[in-house]
Amino acid sequence: MAVLIKICDLDIGIYRCVSSDIQTSEVIITEERIKHIQEDHPDDYERYCSYIPLIILEPDYIVEANKANTAVLLKEFTENGEKFKLILRLKTPDLPKGYKNSVISFWRIGQTTWEKTINNKKILYKKE
Repeated sequence: MAVLIKICDLDIGIYRCVSSDIQTSEVIITEERIKHIQEDHPDDYERYCSYIPLIILEPDYIVEANKANTAVLLKEFTENGEKFKLILRLKTPDLPKGYKNSVISFWRIGQTTWEKTINNKKILYKKE
């Protein structure tokens, strides 16, 4: 059985731009996904995991993902100039019972990736 770690409860209203049928506000991450982040984006999880709840609660942008019911979140922390990208799978009726909204991946990005994402992907939500 996978270990689930609760991160926060998202504002379903913000994420309706991705899916109108979100089943829960609870957001989790699994140990398997943490391991994936640690392997694919060395040091990002250890250094920045405390930012994950704020990225989910207050994204600067939500852009269209390549998969249904999945959100690509972008967040810039102006005090240190760090920018992040987070992939969030939303719990909708098509997922098995017991599933939650879950973090798929998360990493720090540079200015070029930030701009390419905003310019080349469909923006579903922009923080006012």
